[in-house]
Amino acid sequence: MLQSLSIRNYALISRLEIDFPAGFSVISGETGAGKSIILGALSLILGQRADAKSIKQNADKCLIEGVFNISSYRLASFFKEKNLEYDPQSCILRREIWSSGKSRAFINDSPACLNDLKELGAYLIDIHSQHQNLLLADNHFQLQVLDVLAQNRELKNDYQSVYKKYVSINKQLHAAKEKIKRQQAEEDYIRFQFNQLEEAHLQVDEQAALEEEQKVLSHAEEIKSGLYRIGQTLSTDENGVIVALKEALNTAQSLQKIYPAAEEIIERLRAVYLDLKDLAPDIDLRQENMEFKPERLQEVARRLDLIYSLQHKHNLDSVEELISLHEYLSNQINEIDRSEEELEHLGKELSEAYAQLSKLAEMLSQSRKKAAKDLEKQLVAQAGVLGMPHIRFTAELSPKSFDATGADEVCYLFSANKNGELKPVVQTASGGEISRLMLGIKSLIAGTMKLPGIIFDEIDAGVSGEIAGRIGGVMRRMGTTMQVIAITHLPQIAARGESHFLVYKDETKDLAETQIRRLSEQERIREIAQMLSGADLTEAAIENAKALLNI
Repeated sequence: MLQSLSIRNYALISRLEIDFPAGFSVISGETGAGKSIILGALSLILGQRADAKSIKQNADKCLIEGVFNISSYRLASFFKEKNLEYDPQSCILRREIWSSGKSRAFINDSPACLNDLKELGAYLIDIHSQHQNLLLADNHFQLQVLDVLAQNRELKNDYQSVYKKYVSINKQLHAAKEKIKRQQAEEDYIRFQFNQLEEAHLQVDEQAALEEEQKVLSHAEEIKSGLYRIGQTLSTDENGVIVALKEALNTAQSLQKIYPAAEEIIERLRAVYLDLKDLAPDIDLRQENMEFKPERLQEVARRLDLIYSLQHKHNLDSVEELISLHEYLSNQINEIDRSEEELEHLGKELSEAYAQLSKLAEMLSQSRKKAAKDLEKQLVAQAGVLGMPHIRFTAELSPKSFDATGADEVCYLFSANKNGELKPVVQTASGGEISRLMLGIKSLIAGTMKLPGIIFDEIDAGVSGEIAGRIGGVMRRMGTTMQVIAITHLPQIAARGESHFLVYKDETKDLAETQIRRLSEQERIREIAQMLSGADLTEAAIENAKALLNI
């Protein structure tokens, strides 16, 4: 229930505070006084988008805050899911909008996004304006009404869950068929590429090793000759490096007794001597083993030519990339080989989901058919109270292909007369009749949905006199179980309210301010009399107002 609304620097409002009671309240005021401004401000804390142009002239920012009693709403799970501060008794929604266009939203002083405000607002209050009458022609809304009356929420959630699964599997199946179709068109080429790489038996690091071996084999004679010269330089008996180092080492050792520094020279010469002495036989062995092998050179060249050819063909730079391509092609071939199995598996899953979907859709249909009969009966009875005693109304259900709402198409058919032809309601009902039908539907679904509050914004368009009084009576009865606020121009409706608020403009020479106040009993008599008589307030109008108020 909306307990209070505070508005600062919004449109024509500098500062406004309203406390709303439970039950049925009415708001009246002259056209242009600012009723829609107050409703617009309320819409902002219910998640509507803000416009910086709405800020009062010369103000830096506007602030709207609403306090709601939520003691009976069971919203703990919502606050927990959104990680918001939860007070089981009260909830404060606030919007701050700057002239720069920046906007912030808060729930119980915790920053929140607009979607959170909108989602929470749907639990708190329903604003019904004249344009919502157009929903009566909307098949989705018509179906939603049946689902609300049938209390199909859990069943519909189950259906939609299976429907999403069905759509997902269907997409997977379609994608798999398209993929398999493309793969099969390229299957011969894929297998040819795979077989080439398979037959190549490529090894990691193979290319570098082969290129090094090719270089050595191509220069075998040159390498053998060079190694021979190195061996001769190291090991000849007369001029070899090793013989010379041995003599130098002996000389250094002979100096050791008379020249202590010779010890370091001895150690260094010994290290070089021993290293070269070990190297000499290794050089000789390498020289003896080095042979020119034309057959092996040709074999290496053929292998490298194959590798280079495959790299050029596939526009790749390494054997490792060719091996990765080989694995990729292998996976593609495996997919092709398993394609029938995959299609069979997805087809089975789709059939199972379809069976589940069909079962739930049938349950929804049966539930909606029952709700349609209840709606017809109750709405016709309600219409009689609202001054349409001879209407005929039916909610006609027909089958359709599965979609997110089920397998039912609904159309509300209406006739204002007993013998009139039933036609879609939007084609045959007048504006006043549509207003009353919507009020009847709202009164029916409000109880089922357990709406905490509802605001009717001039839903009384197109009606007057006794019918307006009956509309007020319906709202008054709704007010016994929920908070109802009606913005109205009709005295017959205003008189049925338990509380009456007046919106007016407080005008000075240079300034016009929208204000609102709760009327006392005497002020209320005068306001309803003014609504009856217009500009000239007469005694007859005052007496009529008292009669409407049962005073």
